[in-house]
Amino acid sequence: MAWFLGLGITGVVLLALSLVFDGLLEGAFDGVLDGVLEGWLSLPVVAGFVAMTGFGGAIALGTGWTGPAGAAGVGAVAGVGAGWLTYRFGRALMRDQTAVTPRTNDLLGTSGKVVTAIPADGYGEVLLRLAGQPLKCAARSTVPLARGVEVWVEGVPTGTSVVVRPVDR
Repeated sequence: MAWFLGLGITGVVLLALSLVFDGLLEGAFDGVLDGVLEGWLSLPVVAGFVAMTGFGGAIALGTGWTGPAGAAGVGAVAGVGAGWLTYRFGRALMRDQTAVTPRTNDLLGTSGKVVTAIPADGYGEVLLRLAGQPLKCAARSTVPLARGVEVWVEGVPTGTSVVVRPVDR
């Protein structure tokens, strides 16, 4: 019984450590383990497996339902189930994206206003709207643009900078 409880407690401690130090093992080996510890061998999945193996075995042994070998089998089945649930839950959380999530390329073709003057071939700032939210970006233009000029986004070289031109009306 003590072995099973020890396994369960070890699993809970591993789970707590995985919440605090998530990604520490992956970064500790300079990327050698990239892709190996993700998914099925991630720390939360291993912690869930170890915890449920221990507690499942302790419950089976403590109720007198089976002997130590049977309790180990019950614990292993419970551990595999907990590991699978942890894996599926983690994957569902990582995929938490909607089809309407705005991307930086959505800025292409939008209009905005210059908030910090843009010198020719230099950087200034523009205020744009992305999915209805104001977004201030560094902006570059081939012609100098004064503050307040309405601009059109022609390019998005990075997530925080745009290439603009003045709007012709």
